[in-house]
Amino acid sequence: MSFVPANEGISKLKPYQPGKPISELERELGITDIVKLASNENPLGCSDRVKQAVAAELAEIGRYPDGGGFILKDQICAQFGVTADCITLGNGSNDLLEMFARAFVAEKDSVVYSQHAFAVYALVTQAINAQAIEVPAKGFAHDLDAMAAAIQYNTKLIFIANPNNPTGTWFEEAEFEAFMQKVPASVIVVLDEAYVEYFPENFNSLKFLAHYPNIIVSRTLSKCYGLAALRVGFALASKQVTDFLNRIRQPFNVNHLAMVAAVAALKDEDFIEQSRVVNKAGMNQLEQGFQSLGLGYVASRANFILVDVQADAAQTFNALLKEGVIVRPVGIANHLRVSIGTETENAKFLSALAKVLDLASNAVEGKA
Repeated sequence: MSFVPANEGISKLKPYQPGKPISELERELGITDIVKLASNENPLGCSDRVKQAVAAELAEIGRYPDGGGFILKDQICAQFGVTADCITLGNGSNDLLEMFARAFVAEKDSVVYSQHAFAVYALVTQAINAQAIEVPAKGFAHDLDAMAAAIQYNTKLIFIANPNNPTGTWFEEAEFEAFMQKVPASVIVVLDEAYVEYFPENFNSLKFLAHYPNIIVSRTLSKCYGLAALRVGFALASKQVTDFLNRIRQPFNVNHLAMVAAVAALKDEDFIEQSRVVNKAGMNQLEQGFQSLGLGYVASRANFILVDVQADAAQTFNALLKEGVIVRPVGIANHLRVSIGTETENAKFLSALAKVLDLASNAVEGKA
């Protein structure tokens, strides 16, 4: 039997590479005191209210979840002032990003996204064999003017992240408003807000939904809410856009325990505020550490920071692994992305970074 090749877009696709898990590093190097600052997870985990809510529903594992996601949609409606027919649920936001492309983009179409943006934008574009238009970044940030100018006659979708992953950069409401005024109504703009909860005062995307029916706001509960293992996200959009998305959404794509956990997480405002406090303190700790070591970094409004290690990123990454610290190379020369951890985790990373870069260890302690 002859080999049957995959679709052209799939055959050229390089799979997404997730961050290295702790268990894999333990097996490879035989070390146990490991700090993982690679996947932008909440160092606090999830709230106790989430754990209690999930524990109370364990008896329901043998049953299919509510395919309509009533309990979660009801909470989202109450919290964000939208109606249920404007909500699409996803198995994490990656599931949603793929849905957006599948719903609105064909092979003959093009997709616009920025250089130094989330890798999945390029992956979903390639998977459907559409034309990718990658717009050069402005420094490490989105160049919204250039992205608007890059729109072609066949452009159907634009991916924008605010804050951006992996650089942590952001833009303000006035910049986005000016951008949207240049975008044709026939082009869908995906506003990916995976990290918006960390600095909510920066940007209110919801007010744009009523004025621009071609916007999709994408959110996840994997980051600030601490539900990374359960994979749950949601999209907010016009009724028409949401209708198309729910036509291709897989049945039961969000499991019951994830929805129960999401409802509890959304209600626990104290935990979210605590997560913000820990994140801001950790960000300050790393920034001061980088300054003491003489290393540059990119100002961030997410729960990670991009640091210029002034050395080969891959070599530095591998050297840090041997010190029991997992960070993330992101394809930007001499730069590593570092998730914000606890005070102890951040301190271990800074000490290990000083060691592998052969920088004065007392600089980390602020004595240099």
